[in-house]
Amino acid sequence: EDEQIVAEIMRRRFFPALITHKAWEGFRFADHEIRITEATDCYGAVVWPSALVLCYFLETNSKQYNLVDKNVIEIGAGTGLVSIVASLLGALVTATDLPELLGNLQHNVLHNTKLKCKHQPCVKELSWGIDLEKNFPRSSCQFDYILAADVVYHHPFLDELLLTFDHLCKNDTVILWAMKFRLEKENQFVDRFQALFDLEVISDFPSLNITLYKAMRKGRMKV
Repeated sequence: EDEQIVAEIMRRRFFPALITHKAWEGFRFADHEIRITEATDCYGAVVWPSALVLCYFLETNSKQYNLVDKNVIEIGAGTGLVSIVASLLGALVTATDLPELLGNLQHNVLHNTKLKCKHQPCVKELSWGIDLEKNFPRSSCQFDYILAADVVYHHPFLDELLLTFDHLCKNDTVILWAMKFRLEKENQFVDRFQALFDLEVISDFPSLNITLYKAMRKGRMKV
């Protein structure tokens, strides 16, 4: 079953039939063809399999996790594929990443969502752990969902990542997080994450070494 679903996910990717002056990859999600311009000079400008896993989940579970008119933020948006799919599914999306990635991110988001979405997504700088209250004040930033794909990867700022999750998450915020397991230090991040959040595995792909989690803040009011 794992290999069948993974094969279906990977079939959502396609490549240009002819070589063009600007390299791009194509993806089919949410009844749209999405063209993503990548860069090979940094991790954040490449589409990783975890992003495809999260996009596939959002599309195929759109009734249970209805994004229409929901306020959504993606951290570590990279090329913007997940944010684009969330936007096409009706969400009001803020796509965030480091300043050096924003140009390519903005290009991809605008190119694939203009006149196609109920809400035009916005692109915003977010350096984990830095100026969080200034740029994302708790009083006015109310996110229904936080999306994250492969944000824990050979990263020196895991403390700041945890701080960012904590700052952006309200009691009823749902985190959907796709993680590829690689190194022990990064794997230990999951244990630290669980000190603040209730964590549930909602999908697992052993052939990709990717797990998809749902998380919510511990100690929230139970309905």
